[in-house]
Amino acid sequence: MTRLSPQPFMTNPETVKLMAVLGEARFVGGVVRNALLGKPVSDIDVATPHPPEKVRALLEAAGLKAVPTGIEHGTITAVVNGKPFEVTTLRRDVETDGRRAVVAFTTDWAEDAQRRDFTMNALYADRDGEVYDHVGGVADLEAGRVRFVGDPAARIREDYLRILRLFRFHAWYGQGGLDVDALVAVEQEKAGLAKLSGERIAKEMLKLLEAANPVAVLVAMGETGVLAEVLPGAPDIMRLKRLAAADASAALPPDGVLRLAALLPRDKAVAQAVAKRWKLSNAHTDRLTDLAEAGETVTPYLSTHDVAKLLYKLGPERFRDRVRLAWAEAPQAFVQWRTFLASANEWQRPVFPLSGDDVMAAGVVKGRAVGQVLSEVESWWIENGFTADIAAVQNALRRAVEKVR
Repeated sequence: MTRLSPQPFMTNPETVKLMAVLGEARFVGGVVRNALLGKPVSDIDVATPHPPEKVRALLEAAGLKAVPTGIEHGTITAVVNGKPFEVTTLRRDVETDGRRAVVAFTTDWAEDAQRRDFTMNALYADRDGEVYDHVGGVADLEAGRVRFVGDPAARIREDYLRILRLFRFHAWYGQGGLDVDALVAVEQEKAGLAKLSGERIAKEMLKLLEAANPVAVLVAMGETGVLAEVLPGAPDIMRLKRLAAADASAALPPDGVLRLAALLPRDKAVAQAVAKRWKLSNAHTDRLTDLAEAGETVTPYLSTHDVAKLLYKLGPERFRDRVRLAWAEAPQAFVQWRTFLASANEWQRPVFPLSGDDVMAAGVVKGRAVGQVLSEVESWWIENGFTADIAAVQNALRRAVEKVR
């Protein structure tokens, strides 16, 4: 019998209180998987044979907040001292359409395990750490084998998102090649990806891209035709490979949107098409299209002054994005790229010492000419190293004013 050593998530006061209130309940899914692997645990999911209404009654009787976040599927979010836990009643699928399921509740732990996607996600543990494995998940986890519970094609037809989850989980937890039976089912069922919402696709794909090295999985996605179903254009997997290598060498955190930009061709129309299909947020869309059409060239040969000018124009975040993508294009210049990133981290934006009031005080009538003069003087100031010499700035202002009179 597998047993978890005492874990912080099991012994914190909020968890202890919740498990005591529920009585019969077990931790389930990712929390057990990650604890067995020694990886960080974030969300804590709990399964129970109690029906949802009883779960709510138990929580409220104990003075705990119960939020019916997905009560039709048996899920209630319990909030204990501000900490949320998803509590879900054991269930089985009655009807599925590839996106959502109609469920029936059960008291059978093994039946609940049979409806889950992968064996490594169908693991349960009680409050003492004893692990319950109905589908061979522990052995698969130890082997780095991402395997569907039961028939892969049947699991996929229940929810086509599981195609993307297969690749995402293998990128994070798998070792060696992907499961052959799973790949066969993926090729048969990939057309079902068209049924998925853009938000669900984006969530899985960005998580996949944030794996330490997603390249092998993306190659497999390309070979099975899955990548073409969710990503228009010809992906530049080699550039992504070099970016992932640069991330690892510089201990930079994987960034899903930046890696997506590396994977896509430098084509604003393609970036916009992906953003639209995936229904990316406005912030992610703006960042992706900005990188696709980046007009500012970042090369290893930039002078200190050139770097300062780009930082002033772009800001440190956009500058860092461009440096990291340029690193993927010219990995041999890693010393320069590291230097540029350090400059961005330390950079403080200089304050331009003039305003529109100064321009009007110099004799320019309020209107378009004010902005024209201000822009010209600012350009002079930038080219002269953001000079703090006020007399020199005033002289530049007088020269610019003369041009518009």
